Amino acid sequence: MKKILLAGFVSLLLAGCVTPSEALLSQATHVRVLTTSLPNLDECLWVGEVTGNEGHWYSYLFYSNDALIQGAVNELKNSAHYIGADTVVIMTPHNFTTSVSLLGTAYDCR
Repeated sequence: MKKILLAGFVSLLLAGCVTPSEALLSQATHVRVLTTSLPNLDECLWVGEVTGNEGHWYSYLFYSNDALIQGAVNELKNSAHYIGADTVVIMTPHNFTTSVSLLGTAYDCR
């Protein structure tokens, strides 16, 4: 029983030594994320909805809010890239105590 508890404790410690899981793809660096005012999207093609999430019930103890937000934005940009979008207009962020979730509408404005 002590070995199991020790293994669980070590696992949690190691989880604190890594950064949030979602790394930004180099191909997704061109994706724009817009938040406050809607741009003129008349010349853009709607592609779909995308989400970005970061954080788990245990990770909020180890990551700053900035790291959680950046992980969620990276996932949002990666998702937009995968569906061929270059612009994402995000809805109101859903911040929880332990994670960050973003929902956005993706467009191709090229």
